[in-house]
Amino acid sequence: STKPVSVLFVCLGNYCRSPMAEAVFAHMTASNPLISKTDSCGTGAYHAGSYPDPRTQAILQKNAITDYVHVARKVRPEDFIEFDWVMGMDSDNILDLQRVRQRATKLMEKEGKGEEGLAKLCLFGDFGRKDKRGRGEEVIDPYYGADNGFDIAFEQMGRFTKGFLEYLE
Repeated sequence: STKPVSVLFVCLGNYCRSPMAEAVFAHMTASNPLISKTDSCGTGAYHAGSYPDPRTQAILQKNAITDYVHVARKVRPEDFIEFDWVMGMDSDNILDLQRVRQRATKLMEKEGKGEEGLAKLCLFGDFGRKDKRGRGEEVIDPYYGADNGFDIAFEQMGRFTKGFLEYLE
């Protein structure tokens, strides 16, 4: 039997993509014993204290995800200790998260522990299609784009969730 895992989704501001990822993932895994908890946050504090982008909320409601409530926050080094998986939405997020993970490693070293207890860091799109170099898909930030960017992101979130669950099983 596999130990249930916790998953943290991260984008730039925790306003569009990562709350959508968390909501879709939580909805699709609500009764799945492999998942213990989910959350989302941003690498920046631009929207800290805000609810998700209204366009994110609209696409969730359009797809019958009506019970999601979240307030944006910034990632902390402790997140790498509290979660099993930290998933960024794009390569810039991953670069920022690598620095945060290094700070988490220093926290662990102060406690006389190694980094083996820290969350695995990956691109959420690693559980989607791969490019010719074996890299996973990025979720393009729909914040400044057309509204269909939210539809595209929503489709990716569902597909990546399925891929991650297949990986865990």
